[in-house]
Amino acid sequence: MTLPRRCLLAALLATLAVPAFAQGYPAKPIRVLVPFPAGGGTDIIAREVTNKLSATLGWSFVVENKPGSGGNLGVDAAAKAAADGYTLALGQTSNLAINPTLYRKMPYDPVKDLAPVGLVASAPLVMVVAAHSPYKTLADVVAASKAHPASINFASPGNGTVAHLAGELFQKTAGVKFTHVPYKGTAQAATDLIGGQVQLYMSSVPTLIGHIRNGKMRAIAVTSLNRVDDLPQVPTVAESGFKGFEAATWFGFVAPAAVPKDIVARLNGEINKALQRADVKKKLNDQGAEVLGGTPEQFAALIKSDIARWAPVIKESGATLD
Repeated sequence: MTLPRRCLLAALLATLAVPAFAQGYPAKPIRVLVPFPAGGGTDIIAREVTNKLSATLGWSFVVENKPGSGGNLGVDAAAKAAADGYTLALGQTSNLAINPTLYRKMPYDPVKDLAPVGLVASAPLVMVVAAHSPYKTLADVVAASKAHPASINFASPGNGTVAHLAGELFQKTAGVKFTHVPYKGTAQAATDLIGGQVQLYMSSVPTLIGHIRNGKMRAIAVTSLNRVDDLPQVPTVAESGFKGFEAATWFGFVAPAAVPKDIVARLNGEINKALQRADVKKKLNDQGAEVLGGTPEQFAALIKSDIARWAPVIKESGATLD
């Protein structure tokens, strides 16, 4: 082989050995699938993080809301997308840790078909009633339900969501029975609570904090062990007489399983940097979310542990979906 040909081959091999991100990733817009409707907590968090990445790095993102099947539709689309780093989804507890037990048939396996990229935040749930509701406290709701079982319509963003299962867990803990009314997302549930069609609603703090602040909803309890900084006047469920009760939802970016590890590492690093910026922390904290971050491996471990955690709750509740 002549020297020029050797040099050409060496240059080609060196190019192939260079990590994908070093060759100019991203070279086009990154599609981010949000598996719930616009305006919900998942959507708010996805847009805040991608907006910061755009502003600091000059990267381009296209956020696409793809709701349906408890979040399965959007996450499945990400799992089946080309594994080139140009399609991500912002998954959360329900579609990554709950749905594998809840659904008889899952279109994807969150452990085998997805690559955890970066854990973003967690948020407790908040129990709310309409501003005009006669119920002022969680004790009022419990007393009314015990006096008239199943008389209180309890709304959740959907069957098998963290809010639904936390509600099931609370009913068992408190010895009460609500009538569960599942919605496809958060917007209509909020409208119906305010309008009086349902009496109790539970969803993530980022989803409902705006309604609480504008006075349309009254928060009666949060599901974290400690009070939420932006809702300091709202007691925890544990404080309200149900010691040890805790439930929260977390959010994190995932990609198709076969996406190159160097791209995952680049995305993870930039996401973690964005989460450490004071303005991003403040924005997420203002929405009632706690910034997390961490490695892809830590995120993978969380998914596996929460699948095991929620499985018995789902089975005991009898909830199942096709």
